[in-house]
Amino acid sequence: MYRPSSFSQLPEIVKNLLIINGLFFLATISLESYGIDFTKWFALHQFQSEDFMPHQLITHFFMHANFTHLLFNMFALWMFGKILENVWGAKRFLTYYMITGIGAAFVHLAVCQYEILSLQSQLNPNDLSILLENGGRLLAHSQNYTHPMMGKLNLLINTPTVGASGAVFGILLAFGMLFPNTLLYIYFAIPIKAKYFVMLYGAMELYSGLSNNPADNVAHFAHLGGMLFGFIILKYWQKNNTQFY
Repeated sequence: MYRPSSFSQLPEIVKNLLIINGLFFLATISLESYGIDFTKWFALHQFQSEDFMPHQLITHFFMHANFTHLLFNMFALWMFGKILENVWGAKRFLTYYMITGIGAAFVHLAVCQYEILSLQSQLNPNDLSILLENGGRLLAHSQNYTHPMMGKLNLLINTPTVGASGAVFGILLAFGMLFPNTLLYIYFAIPIKAKYFVMLYGAMELYSGLSNNPADNVAHFAHLGGMLFGFIILKYWQKNNTQFY
């Protein structure tokens, strides 16, 4: 495996991203008791939601739903991100992280908008107006519309999205492309080359996204969006066929 002579186990950008994500999580759980809702302000909301704000395209990937969500994303960021930052340098790594995170958000929003607009076209204007005005407050009180179509549309519009997973999946893709033959160990026991792991993971995300299971609250197309934008950036940056092992 390639390792630069000045390899750092905790390079500057990765370190600061870990700190920022940790601070956001602590602030979210600490300020909730004071009536300050970080999710309302910083999670990603749909365009139709009264809580949507443009800055959420960036801030949502510093937010996490719970400690487990934070832990897994930050572990993956450290595990794969430290290698990429050592290879690319801080500026290029941060650029890649931000673009894949924002790109993931746009792909997620686009997929949701397709489904939202399809459902909206099947509702009468009065029902739609009621939903847009009151739907968010219903969900805030753990309630929803009994009408199946209105309930589904309300969840799509007023369920916020959080997590660094889009950028993390972009990082995972980059690792697989730059270090394709490096062995990874699933559950610390099963060896698999990085390129196959990335392809398998991507295929699983695509299958899960297309399955559209109502009980599945994972933003699979955001993950795929991070990989898509990562692939585009890497191809744009690619000036030779050098690979690292």
